[in-house]
Amino acid sequence: MMKIHCRRLELEESGRIREINASQYIRRAYREVDGIRQLVDISYQDPDFPEGFENHLERLQNTIKSGGFACGAFHEDGTLVGFITVDPEVFGSTSRYVLLDQLFISLPHRGKGIGTMLLHHAKEAASSWGAEKLYICAGSAEETIAYYFAQGAVEASEINPVLYENDPRDFQLELSL
Repeated sequence: MMKIHCRRLELEESGRIREINASQYIRRAYREVDGIRQLVDISYQDPDFPEGFENHLERLQNTIKSGGFACGAFHEDGTLVGFITVDPEVFGSTSRYVLLDQLFISLPHRGKGIGTMLLHHAKEAASSWGAEKLYICAGSAEETIAYYFAQGAVEASEINPVLYENDPRDFQLELSL
């Protein structure tokens, strides 16, 4: 049985996210068809981080610099196999939300509970800031949405228009703390 330990990520080690194999084969994704969101076959191989490694590295660094939460999951051999980030800015008029900005698990380590472990740490950090819910802009891949729903997420009761406009195909979800 492999051992995984989680700890905060420091700014100077942020480049280690390159150790993660973020590739994903997306057989089906949710798309709007005739005004209804439904699963469609897209058969797409995303070879790396969506929108590129540099984008995710910059976002991770910004989260750390702004006092947000960044946590890595490390294999017993020291390799970074997953990470999660939560931005510290609280927003929302009906609930106190913070943005779960990134959650990635390396391809060979998916389905082993690492995401759930990281999510637990993120929820603790968000609670300590007085947040009530994590706000999640989840990519539309069938597996991604199924994961968040399995964790207890539901469609957000309050949509953040800026985050929605960033990618209208994303699911706007919330996860109570």
